[in-house]
Amino acid sequence: MTRETMTFAKAMNAGLRRAMENDPRVLLMGEDIGKLGGVFRVTEHLERDFGENRVLDTPLAEAGIVGTAIGLAMGGFRPVIEIQFDGFVFPAFDQITTQLAKLTNRHSGSLSMPVVIRIPYGGHIGAIEHHQESPEAYFTHTAGLRVVSPSTPNDAYWMIQEAIASNDPVVFMEPKSRYWQKGEVELDASPGPLHASRVVRKGSDVTLVGHGAMVAVLLQAAAIAEGEGTSCEVIDLRSLSPIDYDPIVESVRSTGRMVWAQEAPGHTSIGGEIASTVAERAFYSLEAPVMRVSGFDVPFPPAKLEGKYLPDADRVLEAVDRALAF
Repeated sequence: MTRETMTFAKAMNAGLRRAMENDPRVLLMGEDIGKLGGVFRVTEHLERDFGENRVLDTPLAEAGIVGTAIGLAMGGFRPVIEIQFDGFVFPAFDQITTQLAKLTNRHSGSLSMPVVIRIPYGGHIGAIEHHQESPEAYFTHTAGLRVVSPSTPNDAYWMIQEAIASNDPVVFMEPKSRYWQKGEVELDASPGPLHASRVVRKGSDVTLVGHGAMVAVLLQAAAIAEGEGTSCEVIDLRSLSPIDYDPIVESVRSTGRMVWAQEAPGHTSIGGEIASTVAERAFYSLEAPVMRVSGFDVPFPPAKLEGKYLPDADRVLEAVDRALAF
């Protein structure tokens, strides 16, 4: 097996490169992704190596970028769009939710929409409003879209390739605070299907579930809890739509308790849907209500307050204590 240690951003770059090498129909579009290589350098050197016809610097017009990608997909291409920051996706929201998500169904399945929309999302980088948001619930609510979020360099490398290979549109949520995280990437074999949840730490007392940057927070909380005598199982959701519930339900049936954590506000969020489904499918195994930890139901605050807003290991451990109190 061939393994290489690289950052999350470098793994994304390598995954995009491999997809472009394997399929000449794959092309990249976005603001400043060419010579600059993107704000986070995820597309660095790809224009140099594949040319301006396959790595396109676009105007600052997100609706136009997505609309163009839809037309390219109709013409047989497999476009990959970069939205520069999470909060910039909303000018393209109409194109994504009313056109891209619906076209395959509108054509009774005869027209595929192999478009990937890459969205760097979430906090922890000390940025301003519209640069640290978590809009994933908007897209998971929209039928016709697949939504995924890797948490490790290895998943970043493989999941971007699997998303590009999908004939359905995929919203690819990249936790920007993890871009500089280093990890081992297995270059020969995928870690599993694109839409599979995965147990990343075994435990017996409480199940902790999250996605993206929150997985690292959950692992930190689990390590602290172990020192205090509590065994936490950690599950990386990976796919937000569709959701692979089987590993989650199996774990909850074993532990009897669950804590969900997310950076997004808690009201009408993915966490509420997961809590409800777990209650339906594992009700007789639950020893306590499903606990939820989230960002607060306010606009993302100024950078100096992000530490108060974003869930950390302490808030997760408080939820663990509440679950164990029942």
